[in-house]
Amino acid sequence: MTDEHRFSRRTGLKGMGALGAAALLGTGGNCADPPPAGRDVAPSDLRQQIFQKVLATPLIDTHEHLIEEKDRLAGAAHPMVACDDWALLASHYLRSDLRTAGMPDDVDGRLFSPGVDPIAKWRLIEPYWPAVKNTGYGLAVSLAMGKLYEVDELSARTIAKVQQRYEQVRRPGFYRHVLCELAGIESCQVNYLQRPFGESAMPELLMQDLSIVGMFAGAPSEGFREPTGIAVAELSDWHRVIDWWFERYGRYAVAVKSQNAYSRDIDYEQVPAERAAGVLQKRVRQQPLSPDEQKTLEDHLFWYAVGKATEHGLPVKLHTGYYAGHGSMPLSRLIHNAGSACDLCRAAGDTPFVFMHIDYPYYEELIAVAKHYANAHVDMCWAWIINPVAAKDFLKKYLVTAPANKILTFGGDYIPVEPVLGHAILARRGIALALCELVEEGWFSLDAALELVDPIMHGNARRIFRLDEKSKALRDVPWA
Repeated sequence: MTDEHRFSRRTGLKGMGALGAAALLGTGGNCADPPPAGRDVAPSDLRQQIFQKVLATPLIDTHEHLIEEKDRLAGAAHPMVACDDWALLASHYLRSDLRTAGMPDDVDGRLFSPGVDPIAKWRLIEPYWPAVKNTGYGLAVSLAMGKLYEVDELSARTIAKVQQRYEQVRRPGFYRHVLCELAGIESCQVNYLQRPFGESAMPELLMQDLSIVGMFAGAPSEGFREPTGIAVAELSDWHRVIDWWFERYGRYAVAVKSQNAYSRDIDYEQVPAERAAGVLQKRVRQQPLSPDEQKTLEDHLFWYAVGKATEHGLPVKLHTGYYAGHGSMPLSRLIHNAGSACDLCRAAGDTPFVFMHIDYPYYEELIAVAKHYANAHVDMCWAWIINPVAAKDFLKKYLVTAPANKILTFGGDYIPVEPVLGHAILARRGIALALCELVEEGWFSLDAALELVDPIMHGNARRIFRLDEKSKALRDVPWA
C-alpha cells in the first residue's frame, strides 16, 4: 500500500478526535478505577496507556460488503442503494433491529424509500429509536453520525443537519476519508455481493475475496458460468469453470468466502467425483434433486473449490453463527457449526480456515476449535455490533485460551461505508477494554497487553492473508 493510503499514529489521533477518544474511554473520557490487585501500575495510568495505544494503531478490516464509491455516488439508481439520504445508514443491520422492535412493513418501506422527504423520515423512525439506539447496530450508526455529521444525537432537533451533512460528506473521495482518515483503517477485504469478484477501482484499499458459494451451492449457476464461456454438460466442465475463476483472480484475491451456512450446516463431506457426476447431469437437465443428492453435489464441489483455494494459497472464510436479517434464524442448526468446523480442519490440515463472526452465540465452542486445530482462525468481523459486550468477553477469553496469532479483531461487514466508522470506534473500545481487564484482573502484565495490540489489530491479518504480496500484485491489475 502506498504511503498516502497508510494510517499513521498522527492521522489516527487527529481523525478519531474528541468524539473517538470519549467513545473509547467512556463518558467524558473517565473510567472508574477498579480495585488495586497488587499491580505496580495505577489503574488510571494503565487504562490510559492501553487506550492510547489502541487508538493510535491501524486496523486491517477483514470483512466488508462495500460497493464501489462510484456506485454509491450514483445514488438510488444503483440496486444496492435503497435510498440516497441519511436513512441509508440504517438500511443494513439497524433495519433488522427496527423490525424486531415492531416497525411494520409499510413504515419500513417508507423509511427506506427514495421518494420520501428525508426530514419527514424522522417521524417514521422516532417511535422505535429509543428501543434500538443502544444496541450494537444502533450505536454504530449513532457514533458514525456523531463523527461525520457533528451532532450529539439523532433527533427532531438535529435531523435537518444530519441530512445536510450527509449530502456534504457523500462526495468523491469520501471512502478514503471515512475509512482511512477517520476510522484508521489501512485496508479492507470486500466480499462483493454483485458478482464473484469485484474489480475495484481502489484495489489496494478495497481488497477482494473470491466468492465460492456459487461454485458449489446451486451449481451450475449462470452467474459463474457465463463469464467463462464454457458450456457445461458434465462435472468436468463445471470443474473447468471453477478453475477459470481461480486462474483469473487467484493472484489478486486475498481469500475465498462462502456464506452457505445461511442455508445449511458447514458439514461438508469429501465426496468423490464419481458420486457427484450423475447429480450434476441431473441439474443440467433441470431435473429435481433430492436433499441427499443436493448435499452430495454441494459437498463434492465445496472441496473442489477449497482444493483450488489451497493451491493458490488463499484462506477459506466461512460464515458461522448468527444470521443477518430477522425472523429466519434456526439456532438448532447453528449450534452444530463449531463441531463441523472441527471436521473441516481435521479433513484438510493444509488449508487455513477462517471462521467468521465468532460463531455467535456459540463462541465458547469456537475458541475450543481454535485452541485445538492449527489451521483454525477466528474473525471477529460483525461481532462488535451483534453484541459488543459478548465480543469483548470473547476476546478476553480467546487471548487466555488460544494462540494470539490466529485472531482477527475487526471487520465492519457493511454495504454502506459510513457505519464502518461507528463500528471501528466500538471495536477499538472493546479491544482496549478486553486488554485492560486482563491486566487489571492479573492475567497479563501491562507490557504483555501492549505487545498484543499490533498483532491482533493488523499484524495477524497482514500475515494470514499475505497482504504485502497482494498489494504488489494489485498495483498492476488489468482493470484499474
